[in-house]
Amino acid sequence: MCIAIIFQYNLFVTPEKLEVKHREILRDISQTYSTKEQYNDLKNQLNIMQAKIDKIYDVIMKGGNK
Repeated sequence: MCIAIIFQYNLFVTPEKLEVKHREILRDISQTYSTKEQYNDLKNQLNIMQAKIDKIYDVIMKGGNK
């Protein structure tokens, strides 16, 4: 009776099922979140864009004062 309940409710997990679930979790995480490297790359790109925008703004403001 106890053994039937254990198998019916999947009280124990096999290593194969655990590995499958682990891979599903990793896949979901990789689709949802970015890595620190990706974040740093995006931050650097935004900093470069901001510097370029600042230069353009400076040129426009100097040109308007003449």
